[in-house]
Amino acid sequence: MTSEVIIDVQPQEIAIALLEDKDLVEYQEEAKSASFSVGNIYAAKVRKLMPGLNACFVDVGSEKDAFLHYLDLGTQFSSYEKYLKQVVSDKKKLYPISKATRLPDLPKEGSIQNTLKVGQEILVQVVKEPISTKGPRLTCELSFAGRYLVLIPFNDKVSVSSKIKKSEERARLKQLIQSVKPKNFGVIVRTSAEGKRVAELDGELKILLKRWEDAITKFEKTTTRPQIVFEETSRAVAMIRDLFNPTYDGIYVNDQEIYQQVKDYVGLIAPEKANIVKLYDGKVPIFDNYNVTKQIKSGFGKTVNYKRGAYLIIEHTEALHVVDVNSGNRTRSENGQEANALEVNLGAADELARQLRLRDMGGIIVVDFIDMNLAEDRQLLYERMCKNMQKDRAKHNILPLSKFGLMQITRQRVRPAMAVNVEETCPTCFGRGKIKSSILFTDQLESKIDQLVNKIGIKKFNLHVHPYVAAYINQGLVSLKRKWQLKYGLGVNIIASQKMAFLQYEFYDKKGEFIDMQEEIESK
Repeated sequence: MTSEVIIDVQPQEIAIALLEDKDLVEYQEEAKSASFSVGNIYAAKVRKLMPGLNACFVDVGSEKDAFLHYLDLGTQFSSYEKYLKQVVSDKKKLYPISKATRLPDLPKEGSIQNTLKVGQEILVQVVKEPISTKGPRLTCELSFAGRYLVLIPFNDKVSVSSKIKKSEERARLKQLIQSVKPKNFGVIVRTSAEGKRVAELDGELKILLKRWEDAITKFEKTTTRPQIVFEETSRAVAMIRDLFNPTYDGIYVNDQEIYQQVKDYVGLIAPEKANIVKLYDGKVPIFDNYNVTKQIKSGFGKTVNYKRGAYLIIEHTEALHVVDVNSGNRTRSENGQEANALEVNLGAADELARQLRLRDMGGIIVVDFIDMNLAEDRQLLYERMCKNMQKDRAKHNILPLSKFGLMQITRQRVRPAMAVNVEETCPTCFGRGKIKSSILFTDQLESKIDQLVNKIGIKKFNLHVHPYVAAYINQGLVSLKRKWQLKYGLGVNIIASQKMAFLQYEFYDKKGEFIDMQEEIESK
């Protein structure tokens, strides 16, 4: 199986696609201005105590106050609270954590009002992004994740991933980390650490310790609250960290800065694989070049088609996701209705497992499969679903089919489900239903080019249009494109983009910055 990561960096957002055998299986997009990413650490203030919920609301600067439950304070909260007071009391010199005294564990049956007070300063980490009407979910058990290790301040335990099965390797890793970790730090050894040498693990431990020191130093120096003291690595690097596999065939990036960040990171964790990171500088948009745009358009939306006319209907309610399996207009199997139902359901299980990863759907998912009479067929479907979900990094639980033919799945929800709206307002008529005559479209484009070159003074730019329109502009020996270049200069460049609607266009300058030349009045 070939695996490739495609990173599309745009002026306003970053989108990341993971392809397995050229099929899109994971997709993430994030605005560059987005905050409250999972892993960010904030110096914040308690805004309101909620004794009934045994929780409090914390001001971290988001629109909605963040939620912190008593059990998320962590057993070592008393030690950590005392240490923060010692750090703040001396602004000139950082109080070393190795000298911090360990106080008794926080009781599990305790109450929030006896532990915190309104206005108290605490250090918190985001564990869930804002979802729907809910603010971010927080914890006081801070952690710094690396490729091989997770560093946890105020914890002396060394835990080894349960996916490492060999008892000798587990013992080796535990003994190794115990010997190099500093006092008052706990470490979780991740699955990818299996078989790694001391130097690699010790090197990453030092990097994680430096992140902790930088965060606590920022907490000590700054007085404004709320204040971010540690920001997770860029979305691209964070996803590569969690996804990275030595068997990757390529990581392609269309931005020099992000390319360098990703290359540096891969060079740090797997020096022998640094050459798989490549800078894409083609004229065609990177997602179009690797057939990602088409798969996004067909993979999202309410209806998802798969094998031979069968399709899924996926809907999201406030409480759960609902999936209906339909056989559509496919021809019936020669072996009868039961065999036909099994074939459709097995195909649905394959596609649904991909959709869960692709949309990052979380919470409760209820699937209405086509009814099957044979118990062995129902068991076969359950086993197929379990096998398909083994590739999923998110924690999940799958129940066998109920007597109503429903399968219930729970899947870890950390951020909102990806909802790419494939039905867009017409960019040509702005939803009015009337446009200028399409035969005048190229005249309209030429007037915009004239305005750009002669009035605004931008001589070099890329014009993104629908592939059909691009083909029309480029056709013939003396094409429209050639005429425009002779008239306005060789800086006029036409790019065919699959993202564009039929009569949509976008201008970008030579640096890739978007130039807004489309006015709503055009469609009147």
